[in-house]
Amino acid sequence: MDIIEQIKYRDGICLKLFGYKLSLSRNLDERDLPELLKKWYKKRTGKILNLDNPQTFNEKIQWLKLYDNSPLKTKLADKYLVREWIEEKIGKEYLIPLLGVWDNFDEIDFDKLPDKFVLKANHGCAWNIIVKDKSKFDKKNAKKKFDKWMKRNYAYRAGFEMQYKDIPPKITAEAFMSDSKGELNDYKILCFNGKPQFIWIDQGRYTHRTENIYDTKWNLQPFLLTYENSKEEVPPPENLEKMIELAEILSKDFALVRVDFYNVDGKIYFGEMTFTSASGVDVFKPEEYNLKLGQMLELPKKQEVYSK
Repeated sequence: MDIIEQIKYRDGICLKLFGYKLSLSRNLDERDLPELLKKWYKKRTGKILNLDNPQTFNEKIQWLKLYDNSPLKTKLADKYLVREWIEEKIGKEYLIPLLGVWDNFDEIDFDKLPDKFVLKANHGCAWNIIVKDKSKFDKKNAKKKFDKWMKRNYAYRAGFEMQYKDIPPKITAEAFMSDSKGELNDYKILCFNGKPQFIWIDQGRYTHRTENIYDTKWNLQPFLLTYENSKEEVPPPENLEKMIELAEILSKDFALVRVDFYNVDGKIYFGEMTFTSASGVDVFKPEEYNLKLGQMLELPKKQEVYSK
């Protein structure tokens, strides 16, 4: 479970932090978060976190975790409730069709679901199962995973991403999406202070995954993050300007957010709003771009919510 291991979740939360058990009530004294976050960041990156004067992109994400939270961010991090906000802001036509929502795995009537679908836990990241053939779907294994996920609070699992803390856990099923080639291109638009700045396209989600990073004029950028660049030239989508326009609308009120879209044979679908991309521990190659992106991001006024 990475650096912080969640042991149980009932009336409270018991975590194992760097080999030590740490008991936390549901209402954790969040004045301790800065020090806990510094320890987590040092363990993950080997670097000392400067919260008093953050400079790099990753440092500023850590600062935003502590000092820029709101009920709206929690709603938009909720993969179910965000749909209502998206419909209000840009329209229902950009939503992936919803097939169902449940409080626990045992409530799901799989006979009513199509042959292909995607199950998601709404209160975390990467807690999903892609089902391409229902007849081969391992329900027992899926139940085991979802039963575990539904008991966990993602905020305490992956570097104190506090926007997840108060999300009521649910399971959703969405339509399985792919284009005419059987792929699904994911366009992640990184916005600083309400303005789209970079677009990275993830390709080969179901085969060999690559990632190219562009500016908004579709100039390939000289740095990498998680995946290597595609070996082939990637043309911009015909509706690139529309995606940028939608990202600007959705990012308007936030210092930093990554707005993700899928582009399926020319039709745009909303993916998610990501406020703390990679929990602020992405490895930049070369590292100098960690600082360059950090210099582009203007932090908002500090909210004294999580500070001593």
